[in-house]
Amino acid sequence: MNAEPDLDLSHPDFGGQPLALLLPALRAALRAADEVSFIVPNPDLGLGLYAGESGPVGLHRSWAVWTDVADLLDAHLLTPRLLSGGTQVRLTLRRRSGALDTAQGYGPDSEFARADKLEDPAFLLSLVEALRRVAPPPGGRVLALGVNAGRELDALALAFPERASSLEVVGVDLDASALALAQRRQRAATFLTADVNALPAGLGRFDLVLALSVLQSPGVDLDRVLRSLHREHLTPGGGLVLGFPNARYRGGELSYGARLRNFARPDLSLLFADVAQSRRYLHKHGFKVFVTGKYEVLVTAIPAAARTPGDLEL
Repeated sequence: MNAEPDLDLSHPDFGGQPLALLLPALRAALRAADEVSFIVPNPDLGLGLYAGESGPVGLHRSWAVWTDVADLLDAHLLTPRLLSGGTQVRLTLRRRSGALDTAQGYGPDSEFARADKLEDPAFLLSLVEALRRVAPPPGGRVLALGVNAGRELDALALAFPERASSLEVVGVDLDASALALAQRRQRAATFLTADVNALPAGLGRFDLVLALSVLQSPGVDLDRVLRSLHREHLTPGGGLVLGFPNARYRGGELSYGARLRNFARPDLSLLFADVAQSRRYLHKHGFKVFVTGKYEVLVTAIPAAARTPGDLEL
């Protein structure tokens, strides 16, 4: 889709063009200006139709389509304005800027610390579901790798409101300043400054191992860490929840798709390879494995004989 037709974005019929023409036209407009507006049929009046079907007020495209368009074009979708008695809406895209800079580190003063992943509904629901699949017992032990500031540990209380306070939580991270913040957030937990490739001796075994957005970090040996967790740190009935990022943070928003260095568009090959490697290893060693999530792909492993709880949703 390299052609960029000279379409008039201000024309009332612009929104009725095929998406194959709209996307390059909008891309060209955003290259020339920080903000562009155009008119489309009101998506509310075509509920139940698929994208591209003719509706009562024109060619239908849902709000989900337009949010995807904004993300693909690296833009914010601003609040729409109703026109023509509500039959049309004026959409505005504003060019997005300011990718999260991980080169500055992950400490409490970094830009990374601004991102609260539990405010992503897909992640929140997927994580609570994964935790309930593993279901550590009352008084069980939880090991969280790459815990950073400890925000995601709040999900334990959501997943297990009646027994979360009885869980013994141990968090591990390389950034001591982030762990200091985690300790203030999770006063009952224990936090250790350590490398996930070489966990300290004497940690013992855990009923739940949680590793979110850490196993694809530079320098982490996925195969080595998986073997160590399975052989040395998991109880016989324990399970794991492993998270693999499938997004980047940019301009205050999540943008879908794992990025490779120097690639303009997402390339999921490394993500799929790491997910498949983890799933294959865990399945081979007697685990039942689930793969869920959206902006972060979760690999959840429980013993093959374990029963999946009936109520998993938040």
